This record gives sequence, structure tokens and C-alpha cells, in this order.
Amino acid sequence: MQFFGGSDISPASPAVPPSTTTGGPGNNANMIYIFNRNGVCLLYREWNRPLRTLDSNQDHKLMFGLLFSLKSLTAKMDPSSGDKGNLGVPQLPGQGCSFHSFRTNTYKLSFMESPSGIKIILVTHPKTSDLRESLKYIYNLYVEYVVKNPLYSPGSPIRSELFNTTLDQYVRGLG
Repeated sequence: MQFFGGSDISPASPAVPPSTTTGGPGNNANMIYIFNRNGVCLLYREWNRPLRTLDSNQDHKLMFGLLFSLKSLTAKMDPSSGDKGNLGVPQLPGQGCSFHSFRTNTYKLSFMESPSGIKIILVTHPKTSDLRESLKYIYNLYVEYVVKNPLYSPGSPIRSELFNTTLDQYVRGLG
């Protein structure tokens, strides 16, 4: 089953993009966040994050606040829309202008929001190329292994070992 463009989900053969930076496999991804539409962090995983300065609740609130602010700013700055709305007013998924990523000298943050309001954030090496297809693939994994699981209750943290294992294997292949 597919929810975004691309091929059907096949846990045995994920669609890994070509290598994007120097270094060994798995050196690109630092961490991933998955939030629901209400800002609840459903999943946080890290692979390469040597420095931790905040507790997890502060970290999740800061990341969701950053997304909220960036979405609001991009909608306000949209040159093609006459109706700008008020800065800070939430927009529906897919409405107005949106951002996909930004880069600093130490990391790149890639973002995708699904039509249902699920937000996926992947923080990687700054030289990583466009990850939109990878984020779509991760969303499809989420739907396949979490949403379709009859034991999962929406809005609760993701505790699926199959999802976590498949996600880890896929992210390791991003390098």
C-alpha cells in the first residue's frame, strides 16, 4: 500500500537514496522525531547525538515550537498568496507555503507533514541531499507498522519493535 508517490512498501527492500555524504553507512542521521497534529511526540530516536543539553520534554517542545514557527513564517512570507493570515495561526496540512528543510553548519533538518497532520523530522549531516522521498518512505513505514496495528491506540507513543527495527535499518542505509 502506498500513501505518497513512489513504490509500494516492501520491508525487505526499502528505497534507499544514493549516498549523499562522505563517511560510512549510518553516519548521516542524527535523530528523528514524529509528532501528531497536537504536538505530542510519538517517537524520538537518536543515532548520532553526542551532546544532550535538554531533558526530553524540553527538547520535544523546542522542536515542535520551531516547526510551528517556521511553518507560520513561511506562510507569512509566501509571495504568491494575497491572504497572509496572522503570524502564529496554525494552517491545515498542505495549506499555503511550506518548508522542507534547512541547513546549518553542523546539521540539516528535513521536515514532512502528512495530510493527517503527522510531522516527521529527520536531522542529518549538513551535506545530505534532499530527503523528501525518504521522509515519505518513513511515513509509509509508520502507516504500515503502527497505524495498521490493531494494538496501537492513536496518539500514544510508538512502541512497535518491527517499526523501530525497520526504521533503524533504513536510516543506516541513508549513508
